Amino acid sequence: MSINSLTPNIADEQVSSIADQPDNAVRWSVSQIQALLDTPFNDLLYQAQLTHRQHHDANAVQLSTLVSVKTGGCPEDCGYCPQAARYHTGVDNQDMLSLEEVVSAATAAKEKGASRFCMGAAWRGPKQRDIDKMTAMVSAVKALGMETCATLGMLKPGQAQQLGEAGLDYYNHNLDTAPEFYNEVITTRNYEDRLNTLQEVRGAGINVCCGGIVGMGETRLSRAGLIAQLANLNPYPESVPINHLVQVEGTPLFGTAALDPLEFVRTIAAARITMPKAMVRLSAGRQEMSEAIQALCFLAGANSIFYGDKLLTTGNPEADSDQALLDKLGLHTL
Repeated sequence: MSINSLTPNIADEQVSSIADQPDNAVRWSVSQIQALLDTPFNDLLYQAQLTHRQHHDANAVQLSTLVSVKTGGCPEDCGYCPQAARYHTGVDNQDMLSLEEVVSAATAAKEKGASRFCMGAAWRGPKQRDIDKMTAMVSAVKALGMETCATLGMLKPGQAQQLGEAGLDYYNHNLDTAPEFYNEVITTRNYEDRLNTLQEVRGAGINVCCGGIVGMGETRLSRAGLIAQLANLNPYPESVPINHLVQVEGTPLFGTAALDPLEFVRTIAAARITMPKAMVRLSAGRQEMSEAIQALCFLAGANSIFYGDKLLTTGNPEADSDQALLDKLGLHTL
């Protein structure tokens, strides 16, 4: 079977799969995406690279910096998260950063080449007093000439609108995994809660940043289910972070069998093929990846990374190391 026969509503002789189709003109079944993931590795990367080149500069990478503006003490039970109050991970509950601290961090990130500044807060969802503080932060970072992103948990009606009016460009709210595997990871909120927040974000005219985490003990079928959920959002997310589980002692997922790195690359390729215009971001877990695996991820269609030595509470490659890798690969930044 040719890889082109896996793409719905498109003849075998066409090379570009859904690349020529309008956004969401094609809906992907889980079985079709699993067939993509089952494709011989070279064929899969070839198709992903063709799709990538049709919509993006093949040698460009967008840099984002993520800062925790409120750390620890979250009431949720996400099995991967060291910020959950119920787990003993050594992460202390910290108050919200001041506006001055956030602006200073954003300024430093911009000086190191980041074009997008992401602000994360550990809570189930923001209260109005939190939104008031966040809108001031968003406006101040926007004034620096950077794209702004926030990940604040579940949003109530009207909160996304306030963030959008302050200048928020992207809101991150990950689906994490396939619906069928979700309850194995999280029980304090359901899948519909996440979809409702994404609807609030879309309704406010804010770009959606939405992806998931692999390596949590899920099957390839579950990874296909996650990609299907993302690709079939209408429209699919503008930004798709693919995280590799960072195992933190004290969390329920600590000790989970490690995912084969090439399976992670396959997941990146499937995301690129099914969401051709999205920015596909290598997110958590890069510190544990070899340069060769990261290079394969870029070949598979990843074109964004988190830049800086920390992602909320877990480690990330040093900025200098990332720049050295980009130089080796002849990649330039957006």
